[in-house]
Amino acid sequence: MNAPADLQALNARAAQKAAHEANKLEKRLLRLAGQAIAAYNMIEAGDRVMVCLSGGKDSHGLLDLLLKLRSRAPVDFEIVAVNLDQKQPGFPADVLPAYLTSLGVPFHIETQDTYAIVTRVIPEGKTYCSLCSRLRRGILYRVAAELGATKIALGHHRDDIVATLFLNLFHGGKLKGMPPKLVSDDGRHVVIRPLAYVKEADLARYAQVKRFPIIPCDLCGSQDNLQRQEVKRMLAEWDRRHPGRVQNIFNSLARVVPSHLMDASLFGFRDLAATGSANADGDIAFDQEPCGSPESAVGEIRFADGD
Repeated sequence: MNAPADLQALNARAAQKAAHEANKLEKRLLRLAGQAIAAYNMIEAGDRVMVCLSGGKDSHGLLDLLLKLRSRAPVDFEIVAVNLDQKQPGFPADVLPAYLTSLGVPFHIETQDTYAIVTRVIPEGKTYCSLCSRLRRGILYRVAAELGATKIALGHHRDDIVATLFLNLFHGGKLKGMPPKLVSDDGRHVVIRPLAYVKEADLARYAQVKRFPIIPCDLCGSQDNLQRQEVKRMLAEWDRRHPGRVQNIFNSLARVVPSHLMDASLFGFRDLAATGSANADGDIAFDQEPCGSPESAVGEIRFADGD
Protein backbone atom coordinates (compact mmCIF):
# COMPACT_ATOMS: atom_id res chain seq x y z
CA MET A 1 0.00 0.00 0.00
CA ASN A 2 1.44 3.30 -1.08
CA ALA A 3 0.54 5.72 1.71
CA PRO A 4 1.73 8.91 -0.04
CA ALA A 5 -0.20 7.96 -3.17
CA ASP A 6 -3.32 7.15 -1.15
CA LEU A 7 -3.05 10.48 0.66
CA GLN A 8 -2.62 12.28 -2.64
CA ALA A 9 -5.73 10.57 -4.02
CA LEU A 10 -7.72 11.53 -0.91
CA ASN A 11 -6.60 15.13 -1.23
CA ALA A 12 -7.55 15.16 -4.90
CA ARG A 13 -11.03 13.81 -4.14
CA ALA A 14 -11.49 16.34 -1.34
CA ALA A 15 -10.45 19.18 -3.64
CA GLN A 16 -12.79 17.91 -6.35
CA LYS A 17 -15.69 17.74 -3.87
CA ALA A 18 -14.95 21.25 -2.56
CA ALA A 19 -14.88 22.61 -6.12
CA HIS A 20 -18.18 20.88 -6.88
CA GLU A 21 -19.83 22.33 -3.77
CA ALA A 22 -18.47 25.80 -4.53
CA ASN A 23 -19.87 25.60 -8.06
CA LYS A 24 -23.29 24.55 -6.72
CA LEU A 25 -23.25 27.44 -4.26
CA GLU A 26 -22.40 29.98 -6.94
CA LYS A 27 -25.14 28.68 -9.22
CA ARG A 28 -27.68 28.87 -6.40
CA LEU A 29 -26.73 32.43 -5.53
CA LEU A 30 -26.84 33.51 -9.16
CA ARG A 31 -30.25 31.88 -9.59
CA LEU A 32 -31.70 33.53 -6.47
CA ALA A 33 -30.29 36.95 -7.31
CA GLY A 34 -31.56 36.63 -10.87
CA GLN A 35 -35.02 35.65 -9.63
CA ALA A 36 -35.20 38.63 -7.28
CA ILE A 37 -34.05 41.04 -9.98
CA ALA A 38 -36.63 39.68 -12.42
CA ALA A 39 -39.49 39.51 -9.90
CA TYR A 40 -39.17 43.16 -8.94
CA ASN A 41 -37.78 44.52 -12.22
CA MET A 42 -34.74 45.82 -10.36
CA ILE A 43 -32.44 46.39 -13.34
CA GLU A 44 -33.45 47.61 -16.80
CA ALA A 45 -31.67 48.22 -20.07
CA GLY A 46 -29.34 51.22 -19.89
CA ASP A 47 -29.21 51.34 -16.10
CA ARG A 48 -26.08 52.54 -14.35
CA VAL A 49 -26.04 50.53 -11.12
CA MET A 50 -24.09 51.96 -8.21
CA VAL A 51 -23.03 49.04 -6.02
CA CYS A 52 -22.39 50.19 -2.45
CA LEU A 53 -19.28 48.29 -1.35
CA SER A 54 -18.57 48.44 2.38
CA GLY A 55 -15.92 45.74 2.33
CA GLY A 56 -18.08 43.22 4.18
CA LYS A 57 -19.06 39.77 2.91
CA ASP A 58 -22.53 40.84 1.75
CA SER A 59 -21.49 43.77 -0.45
CA HIS A 60 -18.56 41.79 -1.84
CA GLY A 61 -20.96 39.00 -2.77
CA LEU A 62 -23.37 41.49 -4.31
CA LEU A 63 -20.71 43.00 -6.57
CA ASP A 64 -19.36 39.61 -7.62
CA LEU A 65 -22.79 38.22 -8.47
CA LEU A 66 -23.92 41.34 -10.36
CA LEU A 67 -20.76 41.24 -12.47
CA LYS A 68 -21.45 37.62 -13.36
CA LEU A 69 -25.13 38.27 -14.07
CA ARG A 70 -24.27 41.25 -16.27
CA SER A 71 -22.17 39.01 -18.50
CA ARG A 72 -25.19 36.81 -19.24
CA ALA A 73 -28.11 39.25 -18.82
CA PRO A 74 -30.47 39.89 -21.76
CA VAL A 75 -30.13 43.65 -21.15
CA ASP A 76 -27.08 45.91 -21.07
CA PHE A 77 -26.33 47.82 -17.88
CA GLU A 78 -23.32 49.44 -16.26
CA ILE A 79 -21.82 48.83 -12.83
CA VAL A 80 -19.85 51.30 -10.75
CA ALA A 81 -18.64 50.35 -7.28
CA VAL A 82 -18.67 52.99 -4.54
CA ASN A 83 -17.03 52.80 -1.14
CA LEU A 84 -17.57 55.34 1.61
CA ASP A 85 -14.39 55.73 3.64
CA GLN A 86 -15.75 56.99 6.96
CA LYS A 87 -12.24 57.51 8.40
CA GLN A 88 -12.56 54.82 11.01
CA PRO A 89 -9.27 54.29 12.84
CA GLY A 90 -7.23 51.53 11.26
CA PHE A 91 -9.37 51.36 8.11
CA PRO A 92 -7.14 49.87 5.34
CA ALA A 93 -7.84 52.46 2.66
CA ASP A 94 -5.71 50.71 0.06
CA VAL A 95 -7.49 47.32 0.10
CA LEU A 96 -10.65 48.05 -1.91
CA PRO A 97 -9.01 50.25 -4.59
CA ALA A 98 -6.42 47.52 -5.22
CA TYR A 99 -9.11 44.83 -5.35
CA LEU A 100 -11.43 46.79 -7.65
CA THR A 101 -8.56 47.72 -9.93
CA SER A 102 -7.67 44.03 -10.24
CA LEU A 103 -11.27 43.32 -11.29
CA GLY A 104 -11.28 46.12 -13.83
CA VAL A 105 -14.43 47.59 -12.26
CA PRO A 106 -15.05 51.35 -12.43
CA PHE A 107 -15.12 52.64 -8.87
CA HIS A 108 -15.25 55.73 -6.71
CA ILE A 109 -13.98 56.12 -3.15
CA GLU A 110 -15.84 58.82 -1.23
CA THR A 111 -14.00 60.07 1.86
CA GLN A 112 -16.11 61.63 4.61
CA ASP A 113 -15.21 61.66 8.30
CA THR A 114 -18.57 60.49 9.60
CA TYR A 115 -16.75 58.50 12.29
CA ALA A 116 -15.74 61.69 14.11
CA ILE A 117 -19.29 63.05 13.88
CA VAL A 118 -20.95 59.89 15.20
CA THR A 119 -18.54 59.32 18.07
CA ARG A 120 -18.81 62.98 19.10
CA VAL A 121 -22.61 63.22 18.97
CA ILE A 122 -23.65 59.79 20.31
CA PRO A 123 -23.13 59.35 24.08
CA GLU A 124 -20.85 56.55 25.18
CA GLY A 125 -22.72 53.26 25.49
CA LYS A 126 -25.43 54.23 23.00
CA THR A 127 -25.68 52.63 19.55
CA TYR A 128 -24.32 54.49 16.53
CA CYS A 129 -26.51 52.83 13.91
CA SER A 130 -29.27 55.41 13.46
CA LEU A 131 -27.07 58.48 12.99
CA CYS A 132 -24.42 56.56 11.07
CA SER A 133 -27.05 55.22 8.70
CA ARG A 134 -28.58 58.66 8.06
CA LEU A 135 -25.22 60.24 7.36
CA ARG A 136 -24.14 57.41 5.10
CA ARG A 137 -27.44 57.40 3.22
CA GLY A 138 -27.30 61.12 2.50
CA ILE A 139 -23.74 60.90 1.22
CA LEU A 140 -24.47 57.92 -1.02
CA TYR A 141 -27.54 59.64 -2.51
CA ARG A 142 -25.39 62.64 -3.39
CA VAL A 143 -22.67 60.48 -4.90
CA ALA A 144 -25.25 58.54 -6.93
CA ALA A 145 -26.48 61.79 -8.46
CA GLU A 146 -22.92 62.92 -9.20
CA LEU A 147 -22.10 59.61 -10.89
CA GLY A 148 -25.32 59.53 -12.90
CA ALA A 149 -26.44 56.28 -11.28
CA THR A 150 -30.01 55.20 -12.02
CA LYS A 151 -30.09 52.44 -9.37
CA ILE A 152 -28.40 52.11 -5.98
CA ALA A 153 -27.71 48.45 -5.10
CA LEU A 154 -27.37 47.43 -1.45
CA GLY A 155 -26.18 44.09 -0.09
CA HIS A 156 -29.05 43.31 2.30
CA HIS A 157 -30.07 39.64 2.27
CA ARG A 158 -33.02 37.50 3.37
CA ASP A 159 -31.98 37.44 7.03
CA ASP A 160 -31.62 41.25 7.12
CA ILE A 161 -35.16 41.55 5.78
CA VAL A 162 -36.63 39.19 8.38
CA ALA A 163 -34.67 40.83 11.21
CA THR A 164 -35.95 44.26 10.13
CA LEU A 165 -39.52 42.97 10.29
CA PHE A 166 -39.06 41.97 13.94
CA LEU A 167 -37.18 45.15 14.84
CA ASN A 168 -40.15 47.16 13.60
CA LEU A 169 -42.57 44.88 15.44
CA PHE A 170 -40.69 44.96 18.74
CA HIS A 171 -39.45 48.55 18.76
CA GLY A 172 -41.51 50.49 16.21
CA GLY A 173 -44.99 49.04 16.62
CA LYS A 174 -45.26 48.62 12.84
CA LEU A 175 -45.76 45.69 10.52
CA LYS A 176 -42.98 46.87 8.25
CA GLY A 177 -40.01 45.18 6.66
CA MET A 178 -37.20 46.00 4.25
CA PRO A 179 -38.48 46.06 0.66
CA PRO A 180 -36.46 44.64 -2.23
CA LYS A 181 -36.99 47.86 -4.18
CA LEU A 182 -37.93 51.37 -3.11
CA VAL A 183 -37.65 55.04 -3.96
CA SER A 184 -35.04 56.84 -1.87
CA ASP A 185 -35.90 59.32 0.87
CA ASP A 186 -35.20 62.29 -1.39
CA GLY A 187 -37.37 60.86 -4.19
CA ARG A 188 -34.52 60.98 -6.70
CA HIS A 189 -33.20 57.42 -6.71
CA VAL A 190 -34.35 53.80 -6.88
CA VAL A 191 -32.73 51.55 -4.28
CA ILE A 192 -32.56 47.81 -4.99
CA ARG A 193 -31.61 44.74 -2.96
CA PRO A 194 -30.71 41.96 -5.42
CA LEU A 195 -29.74 39.59 -2.58
CA ALA A 196 -33.24 39.67 -1.07
CA TYR A 197 -33.73 35.91 -1.55
CA VAL A 198 -30.24 34.90 -0.41
CA LYS A 199 -29.45 33.46 3.03
CA GLU A 200 -26.69 35.08 5.04
CA ALA A 201 -25.04 31.71 5.69
CA ASP A 202 -24.65 31.17 1.95
CA LEU A 203 -23.05 34.58 1.54
CA ALA A 204 -20.62 33.78 4.35
CA ARG A 205 -19.64 30.52 2.66
CA TYR A 206 -19.33 32.28 -0.71
CA ALA A 207 -17.01 34.90 0.79
CA GLN A 208 -14.74 32.14 2.06
CA VAL A 209 -14.74 30.35 -1.29
CA LYS A 210 -13.99 33.53 -3.23
CA ARG A 211 -11.52 34.83 -0.62
CA PHE A 212 -12.88 38.35 -0.72
CA PRO A 213 -10.71 40.96 1.03
CA ILE A 214 -13.11 41.44 3.95
CA ILE A 215 -12.86 44.66 5.95
CA PRO A 216 -14.59 44.46 9.38
CA CYS A 217 -16.69 47.37 10.61
CA ASP A 218 -15.12 49.06 13.62
CA LEU A 219 -18.03 51.45 14.12
CA CYS A 220 -21.52 49.93 14.24
CA GLY A 221 -20.28 46.37 13.90
CA SER A 222 -18.04 46.72 16.94
CA GLN A 223 -20.87 47.36 19.40
CA ASP A 224 -22.31 44.58 21.54
CA ASN A 225 -25.66 46.11 22.50
CA LEU A 226 -27.29 46.25 19.09
CA GLN A 227 -30.97 45.30 18.96
CA ARG A 228 -30.43 43.86 15.48
CA GLN A 229 -27.88 41.41 16.85
CA GLU A 230 -30.35 40.34 19.53
CA VAL A 231 -33.02 39.70 16.90
CA LYS A 232 -30.56 37.77 14.73
CA ARG A 233 -29.67 35.54 17.66
CA MET A 234 -33.37 34.95 18.34
CA LEU A 235 -34.03 33.99 14.71
CA ALA A 236 -30.98 31.72 14.59
CA GLU A 237 -32.19 29.89 17.69
CA TRP A 238 -35.69 29.54 16.20
CA ASP A 239 -34.28 28.12 12.99
CA ARG A 240 -32.04 25.73 14.92
CA ARG A 241 -34.97 24.37 16.91
CA HIS A 242 -37.49 24.56 14.06
CA PRO A 243 -35.73 24.30 10.65
CA GLY A 244 -37.52 26.33 8.01
CA ARG A 245 -39.09 28.85 10.38
CA VAL A 246 -37.09 31.86 9.12
CA GLN A 247 -37.84 30.96 5.51
CA ASN A 248 -41.54 30.72 6.33
CA ILE A 249 -41.46 34.16 7.94
CA PHE A 250 -39.73 35.51 4.85
CA ASN A 251 -42.29 33.84 2.58
CA SER A 252 -45.11 35.46 4.55
CA LEU A 253 -43.91 38.92 3.51
CA ALA A 254 -44.99 38.11 -0.04
CA ARG A 255 -48.28 36.48 1.03
CA VAL A 256 -50.01 39.33 2.82
CA VAL A 257 -53.76 39.09 3.51
CA PRO A 258 -54.95 42.62 4.43
CA SER A 259 -58.46 41.38 5.29
CA HIS A 260 -56.98 39.38 8.16
CA LEU A 261 -54.93 42.17 9.68
CA MET A 262 -56.19 45.42 11.25
CA ASP A 263 -55.17 48.29 8.97
CA ALA A 264 -58.38 50.01 7.90
CA SER A 265 -56.47 52.02 5.29
CA LEU A 266 -55.63 48.78 3.45
CA PHE A 267 -58.97 47.03 3.79
CA GLY A 268 -62.52 48.38 3.97
CA PHE A 269 -63.52 47.01 7.37
CA ARG A 270 -66.03 49.82 8.00
CA ASP A 271 -68.00 49.01 4.87
CA LEU A 272 -67.76 45.23 5.24
CA ALA A 273 -71.11 43.47 5.01
CA ALA A 274 -72.42 39.96 4.43
CA THR A 275 -73.00 39.21 0.75
CA GLY A 276 -74.58 35.79 1.00
CA SER A 277 -71.86 34.40 -1.26
CA ALA A 278 -69.24 31.90 -0.10
CA ASN A 279 -65.69 33.19 0.25
CA ALA A 280 -62.93 30.60 0.19
CA ASP A 281 -60.55 33.08 1.81
CA GLY A 282 -63.00 34.17 4.48
CA ASP A 283 -63.01 33.46 8.21
CA ILE A 284 -60.74 30.52 8.98
CA ALA A 285 -59.94 31.71 12.49
CA PHE A 286 -60.89 28.36 14.04
CA ASP A 287 -59.14 26.14 11.52
CA GLN A 288 -56.26 24.19 13.02
CA GLU A 289 -54.13 23.65 9.94
CA PRO A 290 -52.06 26.89 10.02
CA CYS A 291 -50.99 26.18 13.60
CA GLY A 292 -50.82 22.41 13.39
CA SER A 293 -48.73 21.89 10.26
CA PRO A 294 -44.95 21.71 10.68
CA GLU A 295 -43.08 24.76 9.50
CA SER A 296 -40.81 22.67 7.33
CA ALA A 297 -43.83 21.59 5.28
CA VAL A 298 -44.04 25.01 3.65
CA GLY A 299 -41.41 25.43 0.96
CA GLU A 300 -39.67 28.50 -0.34
CA ILE A 301 -41.56 30.82 -2.63
CA ARG A 302 -40.79 29.97 -6.25
CA PHE A 303 -40.66 32.92 -8.62
CA ALA A 304 -39.01 31.13 -11.53
CA ASP A 305 -38.13 27.66 -12.65
CA GLY A 306 -35.16 26.15 -10.88
CA ASP A 307 -34.14 23.58 -8.34
